[in-house]
Amino acid sequence: MEKSPAPENDSDEIKDAVASPHSPTVDASPPEVLQEPPEAEENEVVEDSNAEEPDLTLPQVWEEIDAFLGRNSDSPRDGGESNSDSDPIEIPRAVELLSKNVESMIDKYALDAGRSKFGHDPEEDSCFFGSVGRLSKLADKIGDLKPTAENANVLRSSSLNRTSSVLQQAMSFLEEEFRAILDEDSKTGRDDSDPKSAKTKHSSSFNNCCSQESDRCNLPEPEPPSTEEEFQQFTPETISVMSKIADAMICAGYETECCVLWMMMRRRAFKSALSERGFDVLSIDDVQRMQWDSLEREIATWIAAVKRCSTILIPGEGALSGSVFSGQPEIAQDLYGNLARSVSIRLLDFAEAVVLTQRSAEKLFKFLDMYETLQDLIAAVDGSKQYPDDPKKKEVRAEMMAVKGRIGEAAVSIFCQLESSIKSDSSKVPVPSGAVHPLTRYTMNYLEYACEYKDTLEQVFQQHHDKAVVETANGEPTDDADSSAMKASPFSVQLLTVMDLLDANLDMKSKLYKDPSLRYIFLMNNGRYIVQKIKGSSKIHELMGDTWCRRRSSDLRQYHKNYQRETWYRLLQCLNHEGLQVNGKVSKPVLKERFKSFNAMFDDIHKTQSTWVVNDEQLQSELRVSISAVVTPAYRSFLGRFNQYLDPGRQSEKYIKYQPEDIESLVDELFDGNPTSMGRRRT
Repeated sequence: MEKSPAPENDSDEIKDAVASPHSPTVDASPPEVLQEPPEAEENEVVEDSNAEEPDLTLPQVWEEIDAFLGRNSDSPRDGGESNSDSDPIEIPRAVELLSKNVESMIDKYALDAGRSKFGHDPEEDSCFFGSVGRLSKLADKIGDLKPTAENANVLRSSSLNRTSSVLQQAMSFLEEEFRAILDEDSKTGRDDSDPKSAKTKHSSSFNNCCSQESDRCNLPEPEPPSTEEEFQQFTPETISVMSKIADAMICAGYETECCVLWMMMRRRAFKSALSERGFDVLSIDDVQRMQWDSLEREIATWIAAVKRCSTILIPGEGALSGSVFSGQPEIAQDLYGNLARSVSIRLLDFAEAVVLTQRSAEKLFKFLDMYETLQDLIAAVDGSKQYPDDPKKKEVRAEMMAVKGRIGEAAVSIFCQLESSIKSDSSKVPVPSGAVHPLTRYTMNYLEYACEYKDTLEQVFQQHHDKAVVETANGEPTDDADSSAMKASPFSVQLLTVMDLLDANLDMKSKLYKDPSLRYIFLMNNGRYIVQKIKGSSKIHELMGDTWCRRRSSDLRQYHKNYQRETWYRLLQCLNHEGLQVNGKVSKPVLKERFKSFNAMFDDIHKTQSTWVVNDEQLQSELRVSISAVVTPAYRSFLGRFNQYLDPGRQSEKYIKYQPEDIESLVDELFDGNPTSMGRRRT
């Protein structure tokens, strides 16, 4: 590995000290370390040259080292001019003293029982990194020197050999400290909330929605990361320390070790964070075997994990790598790209496994939740200013887009299966009492729920469902204002198709009723339920359009008229004046028969239709009011005109069973679903 030149790490204090030889020492090591005479077993040159020289302070040691490095900058790769092979090389005793200084400081740091060795004494840390930086430069320069007859002994000196040994010792120490700092982050600051027990953005089960008519439950959106969360649990001081360690290791030629350690520890930190939030890696087989209730909880956990990554990984981790490796922007970009890809692949693999599961109607909304979550993640990637030209970032985004597309395709497929479910519902058993059919309730709740994802569904249908022509129920193209908007909205087209299929199915089911009146009650119940659902949801109403709603309201009025005709207009025939007079006089037998027929028919209608159900209070009230408005005035008029022709007493009581007020009271008992015993009601 080619070693890059080391940047200066001198603090202002050290620079001042070097500039002034009379400045006090900032050496954090014990004085005797610098005063100890160097070993001379193998280096006569160093021993002789240092015999009578005074002790050196650390700034003086640095000054000599810097001067030595400057005099021997003869490596072609450094741009220097190579000295003559016969030039003698003089190794200053500062080289040995520098190695001893670094060893001493490492030993002193090792005595610290705390987890973090740095940060307690900034001046001491600055001295250490300054010494290590010069040590790595010495190792580079010594390695570049060419051995000659004159300098062979010098290059074999123990002082120079120890330089590499001490540098390796320093790198091992820094690597362990780097690991300790990164490992501390992976064990702190975890969120104890259990996303598996919480709901995602929407309610957890569509089946519950259909059975209970419940509204959607909204999970609060995750709060944006605070300043403290920007770099996970790292303080600015810790980041500064890590940056110095990274610079020192890279400049010393330990770039691979530094980067491998960083990637290993950051991946571990994210894996730990995701595990703490309940997200664990599941194989495709695990997902395939999972029951929907369990998989639904796993999806909720996945959504929470992805949202966390979109708010922490994208902005925070990129900034973290950029700060720690600020002196090596290319390395920072590469590390961030690798980490983002590693974490993203774990999350995307789960999403792809979910897409491969068997599709069913209740899965639509979780699929849409996943689609929206990935969409937010992609937006976070696009909005990140970190490393805009990083090819790995673009690769990760492309993979996210591909998975999002597969989820969108699955969502379209699931929604279109609603057509098949309506077509296949061919039950031959009519719903008792003409109530709202379960198919109507299911379909409308499903559509209402789906339209809460209106924008997302329009997007996925636009991308994955091609339908160019808007057609009405009879297959003829429309040219009204609503159709113009729907031509640009394939989802609107699909919605209208579903509604047309539902209408056709309900019309077929209405024919299962032998009583024509009940048939129209059934159609009114279901039609009113549909209209009320659409009017109650602005989003589905927007998709269906005003023209469709007006047409449906017109259909309901026609059903109402048909019901009146089949039931009450027949009853009114009993109150017809025609045929009552014979030779200019009212025929009592005919009159008595008319009253008897009216009473019998009204009793039968009341007995039957009081068991029928109209759950919509407004429709129930409209029906009762319209019936009373038709029957009561006609009966009051008939009774007022002809009751005088019946003999008072038993004859009158026998044929005049109801007073007009009784008729009104009995009409108010219709459509309650509870039969009422008929009794004589007289005023």
